[in-house]
Amino acid sequence: MTEHPAEPAPGNPGRVAFDVEDLHQLVLRSLDDDQAQEVVTIPLSGKSNIADHMVIASGRSTRQVASMAVKLADKIKERFGRNVRIEGLPAADWVLIDADDVIVHIFRPEVRNFYNLERMWAFGDDSGLSTAARG
Repeated sequence: MTEHPAEPAPGNPGRVAFDVEDLHQLVLRSLDDDQAQEVVTIPLSGKSNIADHMVIASGRSTRQVASMAVKLADKIKERFGRNVRIEGLPAADWVLIDADDVIVHIFRPEVRNFYNLERMWAFGDDSGLSTAARG
């Protein structure tokens, strides 16, 4: 994939224009590079207006979960000039990264199994789930 230079958003020079699919692909590449496990993308278009994609992944430990979240936030900032909102970083059992049109949840496996977000957001329809990568 060719890297495109960041361009200012029309009418807002402090924000960078971006394509949601470019952001989604950056998230998936970053998680793959950091050896995230069981990465799943849930398309939210038509289901919710909070985002276009939800990405759920697991890390083997709290240290890996925190590291993946911080690296992803840094990559989004570097590539798109956007600060993301991060919740749950101190405990790092479940870290939420809100990048506006892409929401990322990174869990330790036990916590992921307990909350089972994939099932909740699929609304009983597994056809909407797509496995982006396997750990």
